[in-house]
Amino acid sequence: METYRASDAKREFGELLLKSQSGPVSVTRNGKPVAVVLSETEYQSLKLNALRAALTEGEQSGFEQGLSADGVKAIARQRLQK
Repeated sequence: METYRASDAKREFGELLLKSQSGPVSVTRNGKPVAVVLSETEYQSLKLNALRAALTEGEQSGFEQGLSADGVKAIARQRLQK
């Protein structure tokens, strides 16, 4: 992963955005990591994977409690909206 110092990221923001399209870019301040910039596509993929994992876990848990798949999904949607 490429790393930018915060001052460089500010000065070269356009370049940082371009580089984030091909992979995450770390931003540091005083030598410590403070942020990661990633493309919208990568961000949406991470969100989708997290949602899938939560649904799978919820379905397994919900079935143990006697909930239907639709009931589990409704609960997951409510939690995502919060």
